[in-house]
Amino acid sequence: MNPETEQEALIPEVTPQELAGWLQQRSDLLLLDVREPYEVPRARLTDQRVLFAPLSDLARKHLDGLPEPVRRDRSAVLVVFCHHGIRSAQVVRWLRELGWTAVYNLAGGIDAYARQIDPQIGTY
Repeated sequence: MNPETEQEALIPEVTPQELAGWLQQRSDLLLLDVREPYEVPRARLTDQRVLFAPLSDLARKHLDGLPEPVRRDRSAVLVVFCHHGIRSAQVVRWLRELGWTAVYNLAGGIDAYARQIDPQIGTY
């Protein structure tokens, strides 16, 4: 296995289509938006399970930057997203290294979700 493939294997992903299904079927699902505050109004996934933890806060505060429901349960099913999936992939890797067991990156980020599933979310 080459190093790039090895790194990708550490970052499990869900596709926008899979997330749409999970949102319908899984009441235990949490979503973690790691975009910066100025980005959120540009494209917003409106679901009461969305929690916010900007990557800049996580960089400064580490685990204290995580919302309490995420800190409390390292086995909770958690989908992390950002604009295109790059920052969220970093957060997924970090959380998995720290012991979270069911954390996934949204492939393509909120942009892919808006384009493929729900255009009302908006893109930027």
